[in-house]
Amino acid sequence: MEGDIDVVRLHDAVVLSSGFPLLSGVDLRIGAGSLSVVTGANGAGKTSLLRLLAGLIPLTSGVATVAGIDLAEGDPRQLRRRVGWLGHEGSFYDDLSVRENLVFAARALDRPTSEIGSVVERVGLSHRIDTTTRQLSAGQRRRLGLAWLLLRRPELWLLDEPYASLDDDGRTFFDALLGDVVASGATVVVSAHDPLRSAALNPRTILLAGGRVVGDN
Repeated sequence: MEGDIDVVRLHDAVVLSSGFPLLSGVDLRIGAGSLSVVTGANGAGKTSLLRLLAGLIPLTSGVATVAGIDLAEGDPRQLRRRVGWLGHEGSFYDDLSVRENLVFAARALDRPTSEIGSVVERVGLSHRIDTTTRQLSAGQRRRLGLAWLLLRRPELWLLDEPYASLDDDGRTFFDALLGDVVASGATVVVSAHDPLRSAALNPRTILLAGGRVVGDN
């Protein structure tokens, strides 16, 4: 269920890149403790919307707040502590092992390293914990990204096409993980071409076209 507190508030949000509109006036509110799936054709603005919410691209005009932080004027360091982003490419070091990458990342944000073993087990990478990241498959790298988010425990999870490179078992696992994350009180926004596999998740569906929200149910 969507909470009374809005984690995301956008009003007439515009993002331009070299004069081209990636987002062309988005109005959107997302409540705490909810699961939303952003859908739309290629080029509709799905990734741009998530990257804006993550503070990875600047707001050109309009109003945008995420976790109470004004994207135009707020401290991006505070935003990074409260928002977790999982894009197509992970930001891990290829020559470090799964364990070493998570230790490094945890220390960078003052998170406990004592939980690394449990989160690695939860995402099914215990047998690869001492394997270098370059030796992982694309699906295993996605699982490593999820392990990092579990370790960080952000208020807002932003997942860009998270089903990419996951096999059927991985997708089933991912749906179960999403349910647990939302049940814990976090807010999750997923971009996806297709509906989530588990109908039990009952996500809100936000449809984008031409950089605008054209459907919301």
